[in-house]
Amino acid sequence: MKKTIRDVDLKGKKVLVRVDFNVPMDENKNITDENRIVGALPTIRYLMEHGAKVILCSHLGRPKGEVNPKYSLSPVAKRLGDLLGQEVKMA
Repeated sequence: MKKTIRDVDLKGKKVLVRVDFNVPMDENKNITDENRIVGALPTIRYLMEHGAKVILCSHLGRPKGEVNPKYSLSPVAKRLGDLLGQEVKMA
């Protein structure tokens, strides 16, 4: 029998979620299409509402193993925080 997220006691658990936040941005780092962020909200909210500590992992662009500020997810974290109504911390 397949288990879903609704079959797990989430209270106090740390849950790692791989999200696709590889969103398009303009030259000023403004998100031009937030559909991928909005699409992840129901899952993120469900986890939070059921007491989980949510850890999201994603990527932006193709940095080829190099650290490049151009590919920072900071604008995505800010927008996600706005949509959730709380701060999203980056690690």
